[in-house]
Order: sequence, then structure tokens, then C-alpha cells
Amino acid sequence: MSAGALVYVVDDDPDFGASLARLLRRSGYRAEPFSAPASLLAAYPTAPSSCVITDVMMGDSSGFDFAEDLRRLDPNVGLIFMTGWPSTSAAVDAIRRFGGLDYLEKPLDEQRLLQAVAEAVRWSIDRRDRHGRLATLTPREQQVFALLVRGYASKEIARELAISPRTVEDHRAQIAAKTGARTLAAMIALSQGRSVEP
Repeated sequence: MSAGALVYVVDDDPDFGASLARLLRRSGYRAEPFSAPASLLAAYPTAPSSCVITDVMMGDSSGFDFAEDLRRLDPNVGLIFMTGWPSTSAAVDAIRRFGGLDYLEKPLDEQRLLQAVAEAVRWSIDRRDRHGRLATLTPREQQVFALLVRGYASKEIARELAISPRTVEDHRAQIAAKTGARTLAAMIALSQGRSVEP
């Protein structure tokens, strides 16, 4: 699933970034290094990726500030942070505040890096699939879906939206057909970004 996925490496040490990109290419990824976050942000809209690996401290730039800018462009990209100066508080921020999937210490353990990249690519593909499925819903179907996953029964949804229970059931059937989520459990999993079993 992850073979050939595009991965960007952002590090202000161009030699390190290029070396990491070569490692990723040898492992089957399409990888490109950037020595400045601004350069990647400028190029990103025309070539979004599945995974971005970024240093936390890059001269005057912060990998965390970069992550916020990148998330605004693409909330579905898998982010991995790396640093030569690890700290517990930065690790917590990387994951909780900035949506990183991993926080790696330099010098990097190649096996752990490749595992993290594979996980980030899978996460990104799943997120894009989820958003693609939900994007097919009409505005009314999105309203019904939102109430279903909050635990509302069909009659309660009908009252809430001022439509008939039969219409709610019709919308529910359309939601199931469009998203592949045929049970309430599958719909909840879809709403939470987890894999949906057909």
C-alpha cells in the first residue's frame, strides 16, 4: 500500500536531508529533501505527500510552526518529527499539540524510521479515504450522519431535522451505500478516522 508513496524530508542540514531521502528511495518511496520549510510549503499545494519528516529545530525556523502551517494546507498528511535535542515536553507537544505520529531522536534508527514512515503513509491513505467517502454525502446526509454517530435514533433525528422517520431511513441507506459503512459501529469508526470494514 505504501510502495511509491511521496515522502518529504525537511532539515536545515542539506547533506543529512539528502542522505535520508536516499535511504527512503532505496526502501521504495519517492522522497525529496528540503532544507527550508518555506520551500516545501511553496511547492506543497501542487504535489501533496503522504508523509513529511521534519526536524524540530532548524536555525530560525521551528518544526512545530512548520507543522501548523502544513496542517492548514493538508490535514491528512502523516507527520514525523526528529530532533538531535530530545526532551519529554517536546515529545508530548509533537504528538498531542502538533499531530505528529512519531518523535525520533537523532542519530536515527533506520528500522524505526522506516516503520514510522510506513505507519504515517497508511494513516494518510486511511484519512484521505475517509474524507473522500464523507465528501460524497449531500449536506442533509451529512446532518443525518452527524446525528447518527452521536447516538440519535431515527425518530429523534426526524424531530431534530423536521423530516419524517422514513426520510431519515432513506438518508441512512444512502449514507451506507456511499461510504460502505453499513452498521452504526462502522459509521462511528468512519467518523473517528478508523478503518471501516465493508
